[in-house]
Amino acid sequence: MHSDTIISALILGILEGLTEFIPVSSTGHILLAGHFLGFENTGKVFEVLIQLGAIMAILTLYFFRLWKIACALPVSAQARRFVAGVTLAFLPAAFFGVLLHSLIKNVFFESPLLICIMLILGGFVLLWVDKKSSNMTPKFTNVETYPIWLCVAIGFCQCLALIPGVSRSGATIAGSLLMGTDKRSAAEFTFFLAMPTMGGAFVYDLYKNIDHVSSDDIMLVAIGFAAAFIMGALVVKYLLDFVTKHGFAPFAYWRILVGSAGLAGLYFIG
Repeated sequence: MHSDTIISALILGILEGLTEFIPVSSTGHILLAGHFLGFENTGKVFEVLIQLGAIMAILTLYFFRLWKIACALPVSAQARRFVAGVTLAFLPAAFFGVLLHSLIKNVFFESPLLICIMLILGGFVLLWVDKKSSNMTPKFTNVETYPIWLCVAIGFCQCLALIPGVSRSGATIAGSLLMGTDKRSAAEFTFFLAMPTMGGAFVYDLYKNIDHVSSDDIMLVAIGFAAAFIMGALVVKYLLDFVTKHGFAPFAYWRILVGSAGLAGLYFIG
């Protein structure tokens, strides 16, 4: 295994952790970076499997919150409704993700041009939503009291993120804000929804590619996992306070910048 490959895996792991929970499309960033770094792996499995690091980061930071909810399930209707809401929100993306798996991995993941366009378009949409929501009075401010219909609607919004460059958190946050949530709880709901969504994607992709994963792939995934865990934990720890103060416009501008730089790179470098 070349040192350049190890460095590339480390860079991609850092990118995964930094971008997974913010509305800029972690998959889009990783695929674009991998394209320009010349990073190749079997069936694009690396990009999905290193998400386990980000999953473990959020599970670690939210452990006591999750434990409290779990303990409340037998006696609290609110806790049961919340768990049901997150579960139902997860199902649409799970269904379409399995149904369209080949298209996503073999077509969408192989199109840097599509990713750049989605990053830019998504940036303008996020700017519009952020501005519009700032002039609205939030109706929902606590994720644990979100009504079931809202959770399901957010789950269908998440399906848009099956196109790399859209952003899972970006789609769910934008949908949440348009349906009357505040910015902090919109971001937090994406944390909870990420756990089954990313966990399911990890398990399914590992199942589909387990026979093609080599010892070198395992080493690269381990490096990416560690980097994603550390950076993901830092982002989750500080993100809610950041969006409460600054909203989502900074991420929108970043999307537009990265997408534009990617288009320029494709034009001049290929």
